[in-house]
Amino acid sequence: MSYVGKLKLKQEAIRLRRNGLSVKEIQKRLQVSMSSVSLWVRDVKLTQKQLRKLYLNKRTGALRGCIVAAMNRTEQRKKLTCRLIDGGKKEVGCISKRDKFMAGIAMYFSEGDKASESVAFSNSDPRAIEFMADWFREFCKVPEDKFRCYLYIHDNLDEVEAKKFWSKILRLPITQFRKSYIVKNNPKRLRKTKNIYGVLRISISDVNLHRRIMGWIEGIFNPL
Repeated sequence: MSYVGKLKLKQEAIRLRRNGLSVKEIQKRLQVSMSSVSLWVRDVKLTQKQLRKLYLNKRTGALRGCIVAAMNRTEQRKKLTCRLIDGGKKEVGCISKRDKFMAGIAMYFSEGDKASESVAFSNSDPRAIEFMADWFREFCKVPEDKFRCYLYIHDNLDEVEAKKFWSKILRLPITQFRKSYIVKNNPKRLRKTKNIYGVLRISISDVNLHRRIMGWIEGIFNPL
C-alpha cells in the first residue's frame, strides 16, 4: 500500500474513532490490522458518553472492568487538572500594574524580535497577542495608527476569516494589516493541533522603543 493510501486510512480511522467507534469496529470497516488501528487512534480522546456506549457493547467482565478503570482514571485526571489550575490561579492572585509590566518584558524576551531594530511580537495564542497589544499601548504608549499586523497562515486555511478574527482581538482595523505570508500546507504531515487563524505578528516601526525594551530586558538580567 502506498504512503498516501495509508495516510487516508489513518485519517479515516481517526474520524471513526472520534465518532465513538471501537478499535475492532474500525478494523472491520477499514480491513486493516488491529495493531495499526490502535496505533493510529491512541491519541484520540473519547467523551464520557462514547466511553459508556463502548462499555455497554463489551461482553466479558474483564473488558468491562478495563473500561470502568479507564473511565475512573479519566475522571480522576480531570478533577486533578481542575484543582491544579484553580490552585495556580489563586497562587498568582491579583495582578498589579508592575506585575503586568514585568510579564510583558518576559513575554517580549521570549517571543519578541530582538535582533532587528523594529519592535515585533509573534504568537498563535490570542491571549498572548491581546496581552502584548495592550502592553504596547499602556507601557510603551504606542499610538493606534503605529500598529502593523502580519498574518502567517497555511494556504488551506481561510485568510479572510483569520484577519477578521485577529482584527477583533487587537481592536484594530483590517486596513492596518499588511500582506499575509502564505505557507504551503503539507498534507502528509498530520498535526495534533491546527492554528486555524495562523500566527499573528504585531510590528511597530520605532528604533528608540526597541532600544528601550532591550534596556528593560537587560535590567532584569543585570539590574543596577
